[in-house]
Amino acid sequence: MQQTFTKSERLCSKKILGELFKKGSATSAQTARTFYLFPFRMLYLPHPEPHNQDGPLLPAIVITVSKRNFKRAVDRNLIRRRVREAYRLNKHLIPPGQSSPAYIAFLYTAKQIISFEEIEKGMKLALKKM
Repeated sequence: MQQTFTKSERLCSKKILGELFKKGSATSAQTARTFYLFPFRMLYLPHPEPHNQDGPLLPAIVITVSKRNFKRAVDRNLIRRRVREAYRLNKHLIPPGQSSPAYIAFLYTAKQIISFEEIEKGMKLALKKM
């Protein structure tokens, strides 16, 4: 599998984002699944219907970093780049097929900037847990 991060893997649709965060909240009927695993809170939606594609379908992801915890945009961008790189290197751990999620949101919950090695360790554990 190539280690790339294409446009099709980025979650940009406001409709899907709204659905993911609305259904992923703790008060909803839990169609989206959520769990905490330091340094992330992860929300993900399963595939709505069976897909008929030849190759493995990778989920679309979004990475969020709280402005409340990190006031400076350069800090938020640094964290976002580290999380994106950790995902890019380890996305092969997502199980292929119907069991894989269609959309994933990574919410960075740590209160300080942590090293890439720690982020990657958390990413590997989170992707294996899905």
